[in-house]
Amino acid sequence: QIGRYIMKGWLFLVIAIVGEVIATSALKSSEGFTKLAPSAVVIIGYGIAFYFLSLVLKSIPVGVAYAVWSGLGVVIITAIAWLLHGQKLDAWGFVGMGLIIAAFLLARSPSWKSLRRPTPW
Repeated sequence: QIGRYIMKGWLFLVIAIVGEVIATSALKSSEGFTKLAPSAVVIIGYGIAFYFLSLVLKSIPVGVAYAVWSGLGVVIITAIAWLLHGQKLDAWGFVGMGLIIAAFLLARSPSWKSLRRPTPW
């Protein structure tokens, strides 16, 4: 039972990250919220991100959740900018993203179970 709540928390964290990535990706296209469609995507995306992040905090400590959320968000946004928009990324940029991914994997390791709060939804 407890494991199900924790897994749901991680699923909700993935949804929050996807919402944030979509919103952040649309932010430039909104041109300072002067374009309606991209502006709506930004508002809805961040709304989804923060709603699901609030649900995540019922089963995952805020420090772990926020570190994973912000870290993976940075990696995904940077990868999108590099792949789709030609943003330059040097070797140190790749090293930094690798370290962020390593931190995510450590946060998911079994040794962190003692930090998780098994609170029912």
